[in-house]
Amino acid sequence: MALKRVESIPSLPVRSPKGHKGDYGSILIVAGGRGMAGAAGLCGASALRSGAGLVRVACPAEVQPTVASFEPSYMTYPLPCDVEGFLDFAAARGALERLAEKADVLAIGPGLGQTDSILELVRWAVESSGKKLVLDADALNALAKDVRILERLSQPAVLTPHPGEFARLTGKTIKEVQADRESLASGLASRSKHLVVAVKGQGTLVTDGDRVYVNTTGNPGMATGGTGDVLTGVVAALLGQGLAAFEAAQLAVFTHGTAGDIARDHSGEIGLIAGDLVDALPDAFQHGVDGHDPNDEDDDDDVDLTL
Repeated sequence: MALKRVESIPSLPVRSPKGHKGDYGSILIVAGGRGMAGAAGLCGASALRSGAGLVRVACPAEVQPTVASFEPSYMTYPLPCDVEGFLDFAAARGALERLAEKADVLAIGPGLGQTDSILELVRWAVESSGKKLVLDADALNALAKDVRILERLSQPAVLTPHPGEFARLTGKTIKEVQADRESLASGLASRSKHLVVAVKGQGTLVTDGDRVYVNTTGNPGMATGGTGDVLTGVVAALLGQGLAAFEAAQLAVFTHGTAGDIARDHSGEIGLIAGDLVDALPDAFQHGVDGHDPNDEDDDDDVDLTL
């Protein structure tokens, strides 16, 4: 069956003057590990810059002071870790369950490391947390060990693999997945009616198994460490603000790419880093909020979205 092509970009509703932080989503990010504190920080900061009402970052105790130092606007929570400085899920489960009770969305994966503990974390998130999910990075590497977990989803979930992670999830080579992204991504998404897959890269592809959107924003300067962690935070924030999973992923990749284009126009492609995208997110969202079409060539105020 052919996938339905989606081209229109969803938007967030205009905020009520009476709105408060409880109206815009509580996000729990589980991320970070020894040498990977930045992944947690970038994810948390991007969720805030994407409109989340409240962001909590739960990370191994070893890196919690570093993660907290990046951004005062999110809260951080130290979790038990192993001798290598990565999450010990068995010891951390009780704390995570208590934190998850307060959350609308769980974003899991950036910088967590590739230990057996992470698979148990993913299994718990899918089967027991009951929360909307964004799974990225090391959560996807763990999931690749048992993709059947996805068939037990009972809540919306967005996967955001890069080509290497996508290859592991599908049991293919990178060359094979790049040659057949649409078919393989829709096949993966079809494992659950609750699942959306966003395969990152030039023309990031978003599908729920029935519909497909191919993104038009972004540039080669975004091929740098940490930009995927930023996208994870954006998707989580949009889910927390009430968008359905497909629309949240679609708007997230579009806005993430727009932020990359704004950052490129300011700093060039060579010097662009992930933190530049976080800084550009408010302007990227403003282009959607103010009502004009970023693809309208007649609008002199538009961002240059040319690849």
